[in-house]
Amino acid sequence: MVSTLNELSLALSEGRSTAVQLTEAALARAQDEAGEGARVFTKLYAESALAQARASDTLRAAGIVRSAVEGLPISIKDLFDIEGETTMAGSVAREGELAADENAEVVQRLIAAGAVIIGRTNMTEFAYSGLGINPHYGTPLNPYDRATGRIPGGSSSGAAVSVADGMAVAGIGSDTGGSVRIPAALCGLTGFKPSAWRVSMTGVLPLSANLDSIGPIAASVRCCAELDAILSGDGGPVPEALPLRGLRLAVPTTLALDAMEKHVADTFAATVARLKEAGALVDEIAIPEFAELGNINSKGGFTAAEAWAWHRDLIARAGKRYDPRVVSRIMRGQDMSAADYLDLLDAREAWVAAVDRRIAGYDALIMPTTPIVAPAVADLAASDEAYYAANGLILRNPTLINFLDGCALSLPCHAAGTAPVGLMIAGSNGADRRILAIGLSVEELLAGR
Repeated sequence: MVSTLNELSLALSEGRSTAVQLTEAALARAQDEAGEGARVFTKLYAESALAQARASDTLRAAGIVRSAVEGLPISIKDLFDIEGETTMAGSVAREGELAADENAEVVQRLIAAGAVIIGRTNMTEFAYSGLGINPHYGTPLNPYDRATGRIPGGSSSGAAVSVADGMAVAGIGSDTGGSVRIPAALCGLTGFKPSAWRVSMTGVLPLSANLDSIGPIAASVRCCAELDAILSGDGGPVPEALPLRGLRLAVPTTLALDAMEKHVADTFAATVARLKEAGALVDEIAIPEFAELGNINSKGGFTAAEAWAWHRDLIARAGKRYDPRVVSRIMRGQDMSAADYLDLLDAREAWVAAVDRRIAGYDALIMPTTPIVAPAVADLAASDEAYYAANGLILRNPTLINFLDGCALSLPCHAAGTAPVGLMIAGSNGADRRILAIGLSVEELLAGR
């Protein structure tokens, strides 16, 4: 069972543990040769983490508690700048590039809040895949069914496994097409993608400026809400849970329910039934715009265009050091013209307006985060066809919300002992606190199963 921020904060406040003890335990798990730590972290900060923990214990003894993450070990994805280090972003192609002049703004906010930064987590190279496979640093295995060796989901693969295996209380990742929600869903955790404008991208290596957002992976909705308040600078209290009775929820029948594996379909149906029993009003609605998205992005979309703009010089210098499955997708962007890009901006604006109108009468959308459970690493590593098919399916539903410029939460909805399945609760841009408030109620309902 993964501990929540609140549980560990209470242990600290009651003197049952110390920040140093929590940090030592996290480091021990990360350094266990029999565990996943070598594949989870691209860099561990053992010395500085212990120093931060000692400082936190000293402040707590003096009655100073800076936030809900005071003294708790937090991992950060390998695309956040750390002063004096080159940001590698899960690649080897940036070896020898300039070091960062300062910490990323989100890292600085975590430090100011008293978090103990435990290390940098592994990721899909340059965040360009939803599977979490990395040929340079290895692929951390999903905590579910390690005998099979399943993918963790990506691109924030190490972030999710760091939490699942107790190497961190929470992991901070990025989400361009689902990269927080997917690993959270596949690893049985909770992940939150805020509205893109909500959290600063300063000092974060980008994938797509139009789609990137920063969010947490943790044990609960409340954990994610607490972290979102810190990352965003909102600083406000965690939203109050919204009663389920009378909530209007929409299940999109267009695209989002296609190609579901039986376990996912059965789990989602059972979850919807529970919500109805609790008094939520659940409608199935067509959203024909969802079926148009493939055509809108047929030339590679924002991700290919904006990734190519950022990577073209590095590819010219070190393209042979990229994962071939990543660089080939980036290079799709070189064929997009300025007119294509402007057309894409216009198409998105019209698409977002149309979808927002269609869902305006509902409090949230609900759908499976991914339509399939985590496949085996070996199967995807061995076959380009299997790799790209799984990547497309796993990214499909989360990407809808990124293109909407919306916000979304993924929380576990599967029965104990079965393959993890994520329930995605999503809304339009700016609905962040409402989505978190709904998530708190849904989480409580499902915990009582």
